[in-house]
Amino acid sequence: MLIQIDYQSDVPIYVQLSNQIIEGIASGQLQPGETLPSVRAMAADLGINLHTVNKAYAYLKQEGFILIHRQRGALVRPDPMPEADEAFLGKLETQLRPLAAEAVCRRMDEAAFLEACRRIYRQFGYREGS
Repeated sequence: MLIQIDYQSDVPIYVQLSNQIIEGIASGQLQPGETLPSVRAMAADLGINLHTVNKAYAYLKQEGFILIHRQRGALVRPDPMPEADEAFLGKLETQLRPLAAEAVCRRMDEAAFLEACRRIYRQFGYREGS
């Protein structure tokens, strides 16, 4: 999986890294149980501080996307993530709220907003009924 960091972005690097790893898991580019590069190796490959990688890995562990083993390092969670629950739905709504508000401010209609969400969601291979 190729990770690309936008050093000019307002999005913190650890968030960019976390988001790309989550996208890799969702798309199947990162398989359950697959080992991620060590903190040191990831930092060197991307040219970023190892504390930044540590922060991304800690977040991914906290959210349940990866496990960290002393000997094996960081690996993609080998079992499926728990299904969406009320807590996740609350988090989802909190994160979508500012995007929906901006879409309204930019006079984007609901159908176009929902279609953009649908298009992105489907990029990760999910289809209704699968």
